Amino acid sequence: MIAGALLLLSALRVITSAEDLTSSGQWSGALGAAVPIGLAGLGGLWAERAGIVNIGLEGMMMLGTFCAGWIGWQHGPWAAALAGVIGGAIGGVVHAIATVTFNVDHIISGVAINILALGFTQYLAKLWFGAEGSAAQQAGGNDKQSPVMENMGHFSVPGLSDWLHSIEKHHWFFVSDIAGILNGLVSDVSWLTIVAALLFVGTFFVLWRSAFGLRLRSCGESPVAAESLGVNVYTYKYAAVVVSGALAGLGGAFLAIGTHMYSDGQTGGRGYIGLATMIFGNWRPGGVAMGAGLFGFMDSLQLRSGGPTVHALLLLVAVLLIGLVVWQLKKGKSRQAIVSSIVVAALVAWYLLTTTVPLEFVDATPYVATLLVLSLSAQRLRPPKADGQPYRKGQGK
Repeated sequence: MIAGALLLLSALRVITSAEDLTSSGQWSGALGAAVPIGLAGLGGLWAERAGIVNIGLEGMMMLGTFCAGWIGWQHGPWAAALAGVIGGAIGGVVHAIATVTFNVDHIISGVAINILALGFTQYLAKLWFGAEGSAAQQAGGNDKQSPVMENMGHFSVPGLSDWLHSIEKHHWFFVSDIAGILNGLVSDVSWLTIVAALLFVGTFFVLWRSAFGLRLRSCGESPVAAESLGVNVYTYKYAAVVVSGALAGLGGAFLAIGTHMYSDGQTGGRGYIGLATMIFGNWRPGGVAMGAGLFGFMDSLQLRSGGPTVHALLLLVAVLLIGLVVWQLKKGKSRQAIVSSIVVAALVAWYLLTTTVPLEFVDATPYVATLLVLSLSAQRLRPPKADGQPYRKGQGK
């Protein structure tokens, strides 16, 4: 499947001359953009596997960015990362108290956290970073951003990066494309990216290969049955939501550390996209990682002003939809096939009649991709059975 996708991308690059599709710069940017989205999605996975819907991921990321900016300019980037984890975890504690202890509707609690986190961070930024004569202001802070923190640094795999770059610049079919993608993944990589990758692996082993994970997931499938087997459901739900907030906070800290400061509006809706990656990934770490990679790729496009690249992707989406039309016809879904065919015709016409796409559409590509992916993957989704359902201790008796 992966080899087929790479061949398709390589062929698309050759046909459309959109060299940025497989360039190391595009994929390096995609990796950096995928990490905060993936961490938010992983946080959502922890909460929902325990039966708690966490729509407050965006607010927890905001708390993470603010705490990272606050601590980072004084004590450095690693302290900033730890502060981001703590800030997000505090948001998780608030969500757990509301949903687990007081049985508040999960959606209402999550939305409240998002609103409160926005107001809280903006107020404290004015109080701590923009206060007249304060040390933070003298160091360059203001009402909208923190002072600059030190650079965490990046690393490249010695020798391999230069070798891959030498192959990439020849623009050979498939070979140079593979080299460009790999070069983007092994060059100028943040140390926090390695931490994020280890967290994905750790999440899989903890939730699917340990007794703790089995008990936690049982709370999301049937808390009454879990309680009957001696599981303290409240404890596991609390633990899951606090970890969820901590992961989202680390995603927010990644944003602040990457730009060397906290700034107002820094999360940019990535918490919501992280929630979408969790759903797209079917509540599994591997699926979340794939979804984060996809949305990170789209996010990187808008950061690089990739009008020609997005234009080339119109053709790719049309080809994929043709495959969907064939599948719908085989399943006897003629009405859906007709609608999909109309969309294919519109995309092909758009591609043939233009040479690029407006910058406004490029900026919207991560959100358009979110809607498309969720609509196409809705048929195969299986959330935890008790996800979002209220639970009170002893209700099965």
